[in-house]
Amino acid sequence: MTRFTLVVSIVPHGKADIVSDAAVNAGSFGGTVAMGRGISANSFVAALGLADSARDIVYILTEEQTTKAIYDAIVNRCATAKRDFGIIFCIAADSLLKAGVITKGERVQGGSMENNDVLITIILNKGYADDAMAAARKAGAGGGTVISARGTAREDDEKFFGMHIVPEKEMLLIVVSTEKKDAVLEAVQGLECLSQPGSGIAFCTPVDGFRLLGKKK
Repeated sequence: MTRFTLVVSIVPHGKADIVSDAAVNAGSFGGTVAMGRGISANSFVAALGLADSARDIVYILTEEQTTKAIYDAIVNRCATAKRDFGIIFCIAADSLLKAGVITKGERVQGGSMENNDVLITIILNKGYADDAMAAARKAGAGGGTVISARGTAREDDEKFFGMHIVPEKEMLLIVVSTEKKDAVLEAVQGLECLSQPGSGIAFCTPVDGFRLLGKKK
């Protein structure tokens, strides 16, 4: 585990305060909330469009000495919420820039959380996130979260490279076990919507402490 950790919680829209309040009480100085939509792990329900629902994605950067307390506080605060209320996981952060000062991360041996999962981030043209999720699901992935985004390519870039760049993008976030990572990437690789230059990318990030939020039963 590095000196800094990004704690990521994905919960129903409007419930970000539950996460942020718990984190602040445990020593966090605040966080950032983005809005997305969830895609169900159930392909039949997803096909009916019944599983798509708004989500809050809460990003909280923590220091090593407070990470576990903040993580546990969020888990405990959400323990009385409905089953499958959301998910939480951690990503190691290397350095921190704050108030004009850069603090370098330090590698710490023997982290306190298990690292058996991977966050797959797929960035693709708007309208294709559901196709990517369907392919990932067939390869063993569960559900995912979609965040609206935009590309940064300029008009001159499009002319220079001779390809069509769509500015509106979608970011699909999927957490899978390490052993499923290659199968999911290969399934997504075969999609036509990702076959052309400029159509999208995918990358993987190891995560710690992935678990469901909410009641266990």
